[in-house]
Amino acid sequence: MTEPTPDTEQRPRGWLVLKHHLLTHKIDVALWATRLVTIVFTIGYILPLMGNPYNSYYKALMANAATSALRLHQRLPQVQFNRQFLTLFLMEDSAHYLFFSIIFLYVAPITLVLAPVVLFALLHSASYSLTLLDTLGQNSWWGARLLISLVEFQSRNILRMVAFNEIFLLPFSVMMIFAGKTSVVTPFLYYRFLGLRYTSRRNPYCRTMCHELKLSVEALAYNPKCPTWAKNVIYKAIAFVSNLAPAMEGQ
Repeated sequence: MTEPTPDTEQRPRGWLVLKHHLLTHKIDVALWATRLVTIVFTIGYILPLMGNPYNSYYKALMANAATSALRLHQRLPQVQFNRQFLTLFLMEDSAHYLFFSIIFLYVAPITLVLAPVVLFALLHSASYSLTLLDTLGQNSWWGARLLISLVEFQSRNILRMVAFNEIFLLPFSVMMIFAGKTSVVTPFLYYRFLGLRYTSRRNPYCRTMCHELKLSVEALAYNPKCPTWAKNVIYKAIAFVSNLAPAMEGQ
């Protein structure tokens, strides 16, 4: 009778560790699953291979809402009906994107809306996929590990893309009123969402991108070739947008 090799002993042991991890981290696994569902339905909207693409669009937003609700359950397990809990609730990034999903769940499909949703889902699902692969062994599924490493290597650029998309969606939602895709209320609701993102404590990228965009526009105005009337328009636009920015604590 042949003795089992180290590889054959390690494989079932790794699957048992994975099973134990799935059973003991149910919410984390559910978050990973809803993020994967978000990615799948976003692909189904862009590449209509799963029936009606509009259904895939709204299902992607609903999957994102489910992810946000689960994450909120992790961060704020005890629901309380008081002002302090509401303040803590509004400080959570997950609450922001739950609000985001609700805003666009009742308007016509806009492709740009899914961009921050799917990028966040890709970034966080990749991170947790690596955790799951580690339970199977350090050398398992090297191809998947390579793809995950590429995503994590670009994490800063992904977060910058998300922040830029969050900012750009505000004027874009105003333009979509004339196309009949959003209502007059949508930009006002989205402005509240963008204010929450700007004051986020855990994710400073929205503030960073706003500052970088301001510097870029100011550099354009400082250019000697820029006409005087254009400079005046730029300065007035900067002053107007700066007044719209919510005040940060400690400023």
